[in-house]
Amino acid sequence: MHSRELGLVLAQQLGNVEDLHYGLWDPDLELSFANLRVAQQRYSDLILSQLPPSAGELRVLDVGCGTGNLIRQMLDRGYLADGVIPAKDLGALVRRRVGDRQGYQPRIFECKFEDFPVDEARGRYDVVLFSESFQYIKPGDSLPLVLQLLKPGGLLVICDFFKTAAHGDGGPGDKSFGGGHPHRDFLETMARFPFRLLKDEDITKRVSPNLKLLNDWLMNRARPAGQTLDRYFRSNYPLSARLATWFFRKRLRKLQYKYFSGHRSQETFERYKTYHLLVYRLPSDV
Repeated sequence: MHSRELGLVLAQQLGNVEDLHYGLWDPDLELSFANLRVAQQRYSDLILSQLPPSAGELRVLDVGCGTGNLIRQMLDRGYLADGVIPAKDLGALVRRRVGDRQGYQPRIFECKFEDFPVDEARGRYDVVLFSESFQYIKPGDSLPLVLQLLKPGGLLVICDFFKTAAHGDGGPGDKSFGGGHPHRDFLETMARFPFRLLKDEDITKRVSPNLKLLNDWLMNRARPAGQTLDRYFRSNYPLSARLATWFFRKRLRKLQYKYFSGHRSQETFERYKTYHLLVYRLPSDV
């Protein structure tokens, strides 16, 4: 299991969340863990609102389908939705979530999108959707596959964050956030493909409060708990604790900077990331 897949599985198991994406926080919604599911559903509703109306014939491929909650909602709305997920644990969860319903049974492809069996689904889908999954695949690898999977006139929907031009400037919090393609490089790559832009909505400030919520939890909950465990092991197992600290010293320094320096904040996210909802159409004559 790749480390990023481990993070997704742990987030679902420890947080018991319905979705593995950020939430949308507008002024009417108090920023709290109690409202996280509401914020995440607002994010899902935003994505669902981009899909064309379905009369039970419109096919959607959800790339990186997480827990399957979005697939379930698409199925309930009459879409013929399939999913791609590289983590077997999450694949099993998706099947459990959709397996008890009547009607169309989605196909869940347990593979990286780069390994997707294109010949089995060439020109099958009306929509290919990436919800916080586009960042994990090089656009030069993913976009040619999307071209082959979409029907002429089909939609490519991307909701994800990208690196801003500030990345690598050495400022406070630089490198505290990984992930995301450089925004400028992404736009240059898209220009080489025949997709036509229908929508580009910057939702960075609606998403960034998630980081304030997370940073508060890391600094006020996780860090004190970690310090308590550290004192316990140093008191009761001093030799083992010193050896472990020395052996993992580089990784511990990286974790300390990334998660417990206070830089994983809303302000840092807004400096180094830009979050966009993007909708593209593949021309009918392609």
